[in-house]
Amino acid sequence: MIGWARRTGPAVGLSLALAAQDPIAQFSTDVQLVEVYATVTDARGEPVTGLRQSDFEVYENDQVQQISAFAAGEFPLTVALGVDRSASMAGEPLRLAQLASQAFLRQLKPSDRSMVVAISSDADVIAPLSNDHEGQSRAISALDAWSTTALYDAVIATLDRLEPEQGRQALVVFSDGVDRYSRASSADVLERARRSQALIYPITLGRNRPPSAAELAVLTGGRSFLLRDARELERTLATIARELRYQYLLGYTPATPVRQGAREWRSIRVRVTNPQRGFRVRARDGYTSE
Repeated sequence: MIGWARRTGPAVGLSLALAAQDPIAQFSTDVQLVEVYATVTDARGEPVTGLRQSDFEVYENDQVQQISAFAAGEFPLTVALGVDRSASMAGEPLRLAQLASQAFLRQLKPSDRSMVVAISSDADVIAPLSNDHEGQSRAISALDAWSTTALYDAVIATLDRLEPEQGRQALVVFSDGVDRYSRASSADVLERARRSQALIYPITLGRNRPPSAAELAVLTGGRSFLLRDARELERTLATIARELRYQYLLGYTPATPVRQGAREWRSIRVRVTNPQRGFRVRARDGYTSE
């Protein structure tokens, strides 16, 4: 499932998305909204465009919600690209990873902001958040293989860096194996992801996918991949870039209000109202109220 949901005061995410296109809805500043990014794909896995608000239903805790805000189009994006540069990536795997990462950056719009994190025993920001995609590409070219893979620590550190950013966020991260030597556990990274507003796309090279990869994708609304060959990486990143290019943003006020001071997990399910089309909807599976 792909998307982001959060409970917010003023509809900041929706306002930013709508600012780049014709006005669709107005929001009062005292309304508590839950925002959900969703992607719809057809039987071939291609993104579906042109759907309207009436084509969607949103359920919270299995209770249908009234969609009060809707936007469709290419929303501004903030994306972090996590590149495994551990010693096991030395040689051809790292070279292919560099080429794929650079191809991914070229597919971003000039207004999209990105950052590059080199993953080893540390999470090193080798290119800070900006829209200087050419500069980030040069930083990727300079990567060399080093150390081991502290994947969980890198994911948590990158989500922390993305946290203050507004609007649509994504973390695309790839590694050639399971986590080694992270201080954080898989439970820690899943808990951090629950509190994040970023879509997470874990990509694993090889035969051993970290147990948390699929959970991170489903929990945050991203998508996980297991690649047998590093040569598949460029095509996979192109698929992610294409999916991020067009999404739907749905907003609603929970029919069952959140109790003040209550902290609870609320499930979300998004569906297209005409299932005969064979469309598949991917959207975040819930949020924690606070």
